[in-house]
Amino acid sequence: MHAKFPRYGYLDMVEAQYRLLTEALGLNHARLAMGTSMGGMHTWLWGELHPDFMDALMPLACLPTQISGRNRAWRRIIIDAIRNDQAWNGGEYPAAAGQPPSLRTAAEMLWFMSSNPVLRQKEAPTLAKTDEVLDKFVEQITKTDDANDVLYALDASHDYDPGPNLEKIRAPLLAINSADDLINPPELGILEREIKRVPHGRAIVLPFSHKTRGHGSHTVAALWKDELVKLLKESAK
Repeated sequence: MHAKFPRYGYLDMVEAQYRLLTEALGLNHARLAMGTSMGGMHTWLWGELHPDFMDALMPLACLPTQISGRNRAWRRIIIDAIRNDQAWNGGEYPAAAGQPPSLRTAAEMLWFMSSNPVLRQKEAPTLAKTDEVLDKFVEQITKTDDANDVLYALDASHDYDPGPNLEKIRAPLLAINSADDLINPPELGILEREIKRVPHGRAIVLPFSHKTRGHGSHTVAALWKDELVKLLKESAK
């Protein structure tokens, strides 16, 4: 259906997950709801929409608030680049012609936002090396990703806003972010402020270190696995 596919949001995605578990798989309870980045935002919504379904919640690399500020801006840059790309053609670009050029813009923004400045400088210490590294990253993305898919994935966050209902979360919740996450920077103070409204919630911001990877720190299990074990022990019934 390309871009004729109905517009959906995170609320639709969580509902689809819930129906899959309950109707298709016959499950009525989960030991843990856990996710990273977009999945972390889904985890906050799970805790509000289905508060008795799980024993514990662990969102990583996200904030319990509406997408806004720089987080909204980088998404809009990609969305606008794709929608205003003549080659995108309303989502009807022919497969034989390859991906529209705007997918390259999307890839470049993803490279820019997904790590921390220290690692990027180490990886690309000169102008020529930066171009080389960026070109390689873009080449990989344009070979495997699709402009319509990227557009829908980023646009889906339009209805994400767990802020008004944080008090409805009943299960123990541990939120983990990293201090060098450009998408969810600790300077905003949002996580520290909002976690106080979660009845059984606590938050950890991992300090910057040689082990952290900016927004990508959530993929390094060694950084948070001990906290996960602790959460599971504390929430055991």
